[in-house]
Order: sequence, then structure tokens, then C-alpha cells
Amino acid sequence: MLAKPQPPNEFYIIPHVDFTAEVERSLRVLDGALVVFCGVGGVEPQSETVWRQANKYNVPRIAFINKLDRPGADFFSVVKQIEEQLKGKAVPVVIPVGQEEHFTGIIDLISNKAIIWKDESLGAEFTYEEIPAEFKAEAHHWREKLMEAASEYDDHLMDKFLHGGKIEDAEIISALRKGTVAMKLFPVLCGASFKNKGIQPLLDSVVNFLPSPLDIPPAKGINPDDNSEVSLQTDNTLPLAGLAFKIATDPYVGRLCYIRIYSGRLDAGSYIFNPRTGRKERIARLLQMHANKQNPVEFVEAGDICAAVGFKDIKTGDTICVEDHPVVLESMTFPDPVVGVAVEPKTQAEVDKLSLSLMKLSEED
Repeated sequence: MLAKPQPPNEFYIIPHVDFTAEVERSLRVLDGALVVFCGVGGVEPQSETVWRQANKYNVPRIAFINKLDRPGADFFSVVKQIEEQLKGKAVPVVIPVGQEEHFTGIIDLISNKAIIWKDESLGAEFTYEEIPAEFKAEAHHWREKLMEAASEYDDHLMDKFLHGGKIEDAEIISALRKGTVAMKLFPVLCGASFKNKGIQPLLDSVVNFLPSPLDIPPAKGINPDDNSEVSLQTDNTLPLAGLAFKIATDPYVGRLCYIRIYSGRLDAGSYIFNPRTGRKERIARLLQMHANKQNPVEFVEAGDICAAVGFKDIKTGDTICVEDHPVVLESMTFPDPVVGVAVEPKTQAEVDKLSLSLMKLSEED
């Protein structure tokens, strides 16, 4: 019996290249990513830049082709662009039922069923139906391609596929997950997010295909005492090791430090060691961030991402650990600025305010 895949602790929707620093710091600490392409625009120049950044940090991905209800949308053209321009093995796990104004749903190639959304419910309600007759040949063609791709990562599945044996959906999902985690293939889904079409299968695919912290290789660090390499297993019982990847200023709680925990456990109110400064600091509070909502938590464990309050001296890229087991994790690298700007206050009275604001901006970026 196949074990149900563990959901990823954190996954990320890759943003536009204009936010290069955000992309860089996010991809450094994440286990998986969702890349959104426009069904009309397809693969754009900024898509290539962000794709290369994800390759640099070995982040497994799934792709979502959006806006298939817009005039000019072409799902299969975008799939081809992903393969030709991004050099990624795109494997559609769904195909659209119609496109542009005729887009009504998708065909799930794994279950071999059509999913049709009801427009009057704004995508909240949908039904599973038999594949419409006019799409059966196309669905058969793409399911064969899906099975070929999946069987490369499961010998038992390949044997069933070649000899016409009964194949369970869970077997296909397991094989595709192996290929995705190994970055050998990229599952592709589609929909129209504005009308909530295709979102439910997309969220299921995040759980089915993207890795949990237990699926990825251990993070590597350096012991600052002797420069030896340290392997950080995703284990709550081991010494603490985490990376501060973002500093933000919140108007209510002050400085927030976003941390990815790679090993061990971090408790609110405990002390951590910063190898850069050589000093210990106390963590006053831990917060779980949901968009603009902050949920206080008592502790976080290996694989989690949280925000911490209480640091006096911490910078983006700092490692937090315990003093008895020091480790320094690889930081992220940011591209050099291409534009320089000088600013000055209108009046002498605003000098202090401007200085404080610039200092906050410098800490955050």
C-alpha cells in the first residue's frame, strides 16, 4: 500500500522578476515552488530569469497555466514553450476542456475524468463527469505521454504500463512525485484563477507532487571553529540550526525576522547564538505568518518557517544556532543595483526621520 505523500511545510508562488531580491531570498529557503504562466503571454523573458534562479537553488516546481478563459489563450503552446525555452520536461497532468470563451473545465489525466465548474457559483461548485466525446482522443494521447513520463521513475508501474495491467491513481502520483522531487520533470496544470477554475486540483497537486522537508537532501553548513562541513538533518531532536532570510519592519511589533528552521526546535523565550556577532540573543515571540495575519506560536520545528520578534542585532543571511554546536549556513546572493538614487529632506527638521526610514529600508533590503 502506498503511503500518502506528506504536504510541504512551505511552498511558494514565484513572483515577477522585478522583485529579484524577494525571489532570491525566498527560493533559498523553500522546498518547492509553483510557477504561474499566462495562457496568452506564455513564457516571458522574466520567466527565464526566475526559472534559472530556481535551478540554482534546486527547487522542485509545478507549473500552472492561468487565464485560459482569455482571448488568445493556448495551453498546449505554453507547454511547448516551457520545454523549448526553459529546457524543462513539462508533463501535463490535466488538459483544458475548451479554451478562451469556451473554457469550462479540465480533464484530469490521472483519474481520466472531466472536472466541470459551475459559473453561477464562481467556481465553488464543480462536478466529475465522463470525458466529452470530442476530447477523448486528445485525452488519450496526453494520458499516454503522462504514463510514459511517470513510468520512468517506477519499474513496477512501467511493467504494468507495458503489459496492460491495472494501474492505480496512487501509483501514478507516487511516480510523478519522485520525478518532480528529483527535478527531472515538472507537472503542468491549468485553469482560470479569477473565476476559481482549476484551483482545487492545483492545491491537491501541491500536496501530491511538491516535496516535504523530509524528501529533500539535508542542508549543508560550515562549522566556524574548524571549517568542517556539517550536515543538517530534518530532525527535531538535533541541535538548532536556522537561516534568517528576511528582515521586515512591522508597525505594531517592530522588527520581524523571518527564519527557516533546518534542524532542531526553537522555543519562544529561548536564547539563540549568532556566529556572525558571536553573541547570544533572546527570542521574545514566535509568529506564524499568513499574509497580513500573525498567529503567535510557542515553538517551531525542523522544516518550519516563522517570524521572530526580539532580535537586537541580526541581518539577512545570518545563521541562528546553539552555542555548543555552531554552524554557518550559506547565505543568499543578491544582484548588484543597476540604478543609483540620491534623496534629501526638504527641511532640516526632517533629517532624523529620513535617516531612520533609510536605515529601516537598508535592513529590509
